[in-house]
Amino acid sequence: MRKLACLAALAMAVLALTGCGEKEDVLVPEGSKRVELMLDYFPNADHAGIYAAQAAGHFKQAGLDVEIRQPPDPAAPIKQVAAGRVDLAISYEPEVLRARDQGLNVVSVGAIVQKPLTSIISLPEGKIRKPADLRGKTVGTAGIDYQSAYLRTILSDAGVPENSVKERNVGFAFSPALITGKIDAALGAFWNYEGTELRLRGKKPRIIRMEDAGVPTYNELVLVANKDALERDAAKIRAFIGAVSRGTRDLRSDPNAAIDGLLEANPDLDPELQRAVVEVTLPLFFAPEGRPFGWQSPTEWDAFSAWMEDNQLLENPGDPRSAYDNELLPGSGL
Repeated sequence: MRKLACLAALAMAVLALTGCGEKEDVLVPEGSKRVELMLDYFPNADHAGIYAAQAAGHFKQAGLDVEIRQPPDPAAPIKQVAAGRVDLAISYEPEVLRARDQGLNVVSVGAIVQKPLTSIISLPEGKIRKPADLRGKTVGTAGIDYQSAYLRTILSDAGVPENSVKERNVGFAFSPALITGKIDAALGAFWNYEGTELRLRGKKPRIIRMEDAGVPTYNELVLVANKDALERDAAKIRAFIGAVSRGTRDLRSDPNAAIDGLLEANPDLDPELQRAVVEVTLPLFFAPEGRPFGWQSPTEWDAFSAWMEDNQLLENPGDPRSAYDNELLPGSGL
């Protein structure tokens, strides 16, 4: 067994990253470094690159022993990583900025999804094609304050009086609330997930994306680490992100095969839905041309942080550029 491990290590010593915008990182596994990752939700297509990396053996090739865990509740991932109970967590840019505002010593070390997935979704009977059509409508949210702020920004940008729109908390049951007519539109549903699910059900959803409606763009899913552990864990975090980048490229070259790891991890998933979601989300897994996998735009983080401050979502806003770190991305900071 030890002999095989040594041979594998020698073979992997020449493995390098060759993605667009990435320098070559040579991976030389030296034993097994354990990484505990907590997801933001149940395993789904948004995490496809992570599970593709696991299924293809990219983590093992990088000398990592990765355990992927589901959160006990949506608020848990950032708190768990801040407390040092997990090495990494999947969360969202707004949650990172809020957590830091509350004194949690966390930092985003890479963007898993480059653009907002949160959107306004309606059905044809709602007669909503543009933000101005929200006048007189009932909009469902998950009761999250920054979703309410999204709605205020969208209405203001469209010239719609705020008091002409009713906001209703439907939790995360966006699709049922739409289908039953409880709401006219959902703000908080993901266009790639709920939007695709509704399309496959023949509901012909209409989608307005946040960045097209006046809300500054942001990274929807990010990889979060404990800032105090960055120096100690830099090597394994870099190796983890590099492995995920290769898993994500596997999705691009053969999505049907690469998604098998996700379906194995969560057998309750609908394969047709997950494949369709991966197909529409795939472009957002990759950074702009010339940038490494996981790139986080300083300009976009500045603008979104300023928007949160303007909407009184941050009480003690600091420098947004301390909230993220691009130095551990494949080929960066070498």
